[in-house]
Parts: sequence; structure tokens; C-alpha cells
Amino acid sequence: MCIQGKILSRFKVYALDMEAGKIIQVFAESGFQIDPDALDILRMSASPELIQDVLRSIDNSVLVVGTEHIKTLNIINKAIVLDHTIAQTGEFIKNAKEVEPAGKTITASSTVTVLSDITNQSTCIGEYTDFVQYFKHRHSLLGDMLRKRISGRPIESIKKRNLDTREQLSLIGMVMDIRTTANGHKLIEIEDTTGTISILIHKEKDKELFELANTILLDEVIGVTGTLSSDGNLMFVNKIIRPDIPNTQRTMLDRTRAKGKAVFISDIHVGSKTFLEDAWLDFVEWLGDDVNGINYLVIAGDVVDGIGVFPNQDKELAILDIYEQYERAAAYLEAVPKHIKIIISPGNHDAVRQAEPQPRFPERITRVFRSDITFVGNPAMVDIGGAKVLIYHGRSMDDIIASIPGLSYSDPTKPMSEMLKLRHLSPIYGGRVSIAPEKEDHFVIDLVPDILHCGHVHTVGVSRYRDVLTVNSGTWQSQTEFQKRMNLEPMPARATIVDLASMDYRVLSFLPA
Repeated sequence: MCIQGKILSRFKVYALDMEAGKIIQVFAESGFQIDPDALDILRMSASPELIQDVLRSIDNSVLVVGTEHIKTLNIINKAIVLDHTIAQTGEFIKNAKEVEPAGKTITASSTVTVLSDITNQSTCIGEYTDFVQYFKHRHSLLGDMLRKRISGRPIESIKKRNLDTREQLSLIGMVMDIRTTANGHKLIEIEDTTGTISILIHKEKDKELFELANTILLDEVIGVTGTLSSDGNLMFVNKIIRPDIPNTQRTMLDRTRAKGKAVFISDIHVGSKTFLEDAWLDFVEWLGDDVNGINYLVIAGDVVDGIGVFPNQDKELAILDIYEQYERAAAYLEAVPKHIKIIISPGNHDAVRQAEPQPRFPERITRVFRSDITFVGNPAMVDIGGAKVLIYHGRSMDDIIASIPGLSYSDPTKPMSEMLKLRHLSPIYGGRVSIAPEKEDHFVIDLVPDILHCGHVHTVGVSRYRDVLTVNSGTWQSQTEFQKRMNLEPMPARATIVDLASMDYRVLSFLPA
């Protein structure tokens, strides 16, 4: 059984999280996901009867309902006319405007270059071949990284020869299953494009190796070295290798190529009753102080609180309309000094598709913001002032923390370090994160960043893993009712400031004294 076979054995539809209330719920209950553009059309112009017509007209093989599935129902043109009319009258986008950059001259050290981004590159239509290609691409990229360190053989090749059971062999494979034997040993099944094999890690022979085995995640790609059983169906492992990032240090010459200071924040949650407006205004005032010398503001998702993200969310909202939430967020960011370059990536509360990787905000949202903001997808790699910053909202931390003993939300830098070891931002497929099966795996960390910036967990943490600075930037809302029930304590109203040349950092609190 190979990667293609695994898709058949594990294939199922992972419904998108609810984002827009009843329409998404109706589609999810029918086994479909819905594209944001199609959702917008249905929200603006479709009656319940028309939605039922859409559902009846869709073939069961479809995973994601797009505009192409509803164009025959003669509602797209109506939606476009309605959208245009509302925007023109100002009832839909009240503050739409173009803002020319002003203030300080943008120097070479205040430039933003997008190095990688899913936006306008999505090829996923939810067919079986997409899933196959997705996993093959992941295995290929990470396998190439591992082959620089070990000479891995195809799994089927070791089963077709009478090999000496004392001979050390190396394999590279994707983790398909993880079990603990009755004796407490770790039994892991891995696969490549040729076949599968079980590997055994003894709990007593090598304590350090066994501890490493306890951190192995489903669907990650690993290299293993060991010896075969007499029948060739089991490998006794004495070494596990992960793709990992190089254990090298940048020289001072490399560091001097990066210039400027960047501020990292996330999870603003504009529209929530718990949004800390006073702290935010103090933060913006601080940004305007020239003595601080800030060049960049990087926001890793959840700009607004959203609508219908979780049950009874409306009871916790100060702004009940998603577009009004973005209008308010745009007004808050308008006060940021114009010489500061702003980069915004979406999160799971934002109005983009919930399946990751997520594209940047659609034009109907970006147009209410000032025109000099750089909008990117989730994840995205950007170059700011010569430093490479990998921005990922961080929802996969829910799965990573739940799967690796000893990890918790109180220290988000540890699951972020695991991402770097795996060279993958969201390794587990089918967990809490809905992942679109693109033909390329956009979560693979191919280019090693200088900074990995995440959010999502609402706690602050800054650390270094080898030569990468890991920054989780907290939130701008106080504890929510959901967090109270889950006994989660957020760390709100904090900003992380990084000197891009030295990678020195400090975390400032803007909570009232």
C-alpha cells in the first residue's frame, strides 16, 4: 500500500468550519464545503428555496461548491448587480476609499517583497487526484531534504531481496499510523510511493530515541535507520531523522544586510465585545513616536472576530456585520503612521475560505483599507528590509499541542519549533485544521526563514530555534466566555518588536497600569 492507496483508505470529506451562519451549516450538513465567492452570492440574493435547488443540482462527488456550480440557476448576475448597487449607495461599503501613501519617504529598508503565497495559485477542486498529488508533493519535497543526510531506499526494494538482517538500512517515508504495543514499545507504519513497512522503537534500548518517537506525528515525513526482521516486514529502528533546519549561524555580514525594526501582532478581533480598544489606541500612539523607529507592522491573522465562527458568537459581538467589522478595523489601521509598511495575513476568524492554505482577503474587503497595505495569504513568506519572515496564523498548533506530550498553549514557541524540525507548518491531515488538497503542499518550509511569526493561541512567546526567531504575538481581546470555559488565560495587548539586523527583541505591554 503506497501513498495513493492511503488516500483511498483514509479519504473522507472534512467539512469547513462554519463562517457565515446558516448557509454554511446547511451545506456542511449535506456534506459540502462552500467557496467564499459562492457563499457571497447566496448570502446576497438566494432564498432558502434557491439554496435547496443548488444542493439538489450538485453531484455527490463535489467537495467544494463554487460559483460554477450555481451559475445555471441564474442568480450570479443578480448578485453582481446587487453588490454594485449597494457599494454605490454606500450601504454596503461605507468607507471605501483609496489612500495614497504619505508621510515619510519609503527607503530601501522599508520595502516588502512577497516570496511565496497561495493567493491566485489555488488549483484544488476536491477530486481524488488532488489528494494523491498533495501527499506525493509533500513526500517528494521533504524526502529530498532528508536524502541530503541519508541514502534512503524504496520500501519495496528491501522486500524483494534476501538482505542480511544485520545490515543497516535507511528508509524515507510518510507516517501512516502510530501505535503503542502491549509491552509499551512504539510501532509506527510508514509509507513511500512504492509500499509500506512497520518500524519498531524499543522503549528501553534507547531512552532518547523513544522520547523522540513519542513526538512523531501522523503524516510527517521522516528518515529511519535500522535492521530488518527475518521476514523483511519489520524494521528495528536505531535512528530517526527529521528534515529539520540547518544547524548553522548567520554571520555578522549576513545580519547587516537586514535593516529596520518590525512589530509583530495578531488576533486583533475587531468587532468583539472583548476587543481592547483603549490598549489598541495606546499602541497606535506609540507607533507614531519617531523615537521608536518602526518600519514594519506584521499582522498574522484574525483581524476581526468574524460571524458564525462558533456557536452563539453573536452574543459576544459588538459589531454584528462582518463588513462593518472590517470597516472598523480599517479605521483603526488608518491611524498607523504612513511610513510604517503594514502586512496582513488572514486567520480562521477572517472572511476567507476556512480550508488552509488561505488566500489573501478578497478585493471587496481590501478596498476599505488604505492602499499601501500588503495583503498576503496564510501562510506566506515575505522579505521585509532584507529579513525573511514566514507568516502563519498557527491553527495547526491545536493539533500539534494535542498530539505531543508536554506541549501546552502557555508556551507557543515549542509547537512552533516542532514545525521547524518537521519543515512543515501543518503536518497532520484530518485534524482540527481543514486542509485543501492543493497539487502542491504550501505548508512545506522549503526556504528557511529568519523569523517564524504565528498567532491563534492568544498567548505570547518569543524564542529561538537554531537560527530562526519564533514569535507568537498574543491577542488584542480580553478573555472570552469560551476561554473561561476552557480555562485558557490569554496574554492580551502585547506587541513584539524585533531589530531585523541583530534579531534582538522586546515585548511591550499596552494594558492600562
